[in-house]
Amino acid sequence: MLYEVVQFIVSTVGKMGYGGIVALMFLESSFFPFPSEVVIPPAAYLASKGEMNLYLVIICGTIGSLLGAIFNYYIALYLGRPFFLKYGRYFFITEKSINSAERFFEKHGHISTFVGRLLPGIRQYISLPAGIAKMNIFLFCLFTLIGAGIWVIVLALLGYFFGMHEDILKQKLHSVTILMILFVALIIFLYVFFRRKNQRRSL
Repeated sequence: MLYEVVQFIVSTVGKMGYGGIVALMFLESSFFPFPSEVVIPPAAYLASKGEMNLYLVIICGTIGSLLGAIFNYYIALYLGRPFFLKYGRYFFITEKSINSAERFFEKHGHISTFVGRLLPGIRQYISLPAGIAKMNIFLFCLFTLIGAGIWVIVLALLGYFFGMHEDILKQKLHSVTILMILFVALIIFLYVFFRRKNQRRSL
């Protein structure tokens, strides 16, 4: 099944080119659960064969991710609390979680956006609480761009070097996901540590 999906993506990207990467990564980063793991590695594999440019694959993948995130951000921003209070239960969103997200993003929106883009199952939806909390759009775009860029670069390198070996690629993706989770845990630890240290200094 995965092989067929990858072949479809390779064919789609091959036909649509870089615009296809932007479009598919836009979907991946918005409401549609379209995994980036089956978009960027096949495109990078085409780059390894000389059919695409690796740098443009990375740039287009990152731009697509950013555009999808902005799309989610503005949906949450304009629909706001009333919509999510009414329909949020269908997405497992409660009023309590909305209030918590708003308070949290007021203090930690930048780091949350950054690390959220690196975590599977979270990266697609981290834009929603940012929009509801009305996080500064410049900071949102900046940290989304950094986080998405790191993830796209990792996927592109894996696809470039291992894209022709499906089993190895799957193994590497699994290992990278674990390493990324550990990296995020380290970032959060350092953030909390230095934040508390600065708070003690200010007392």
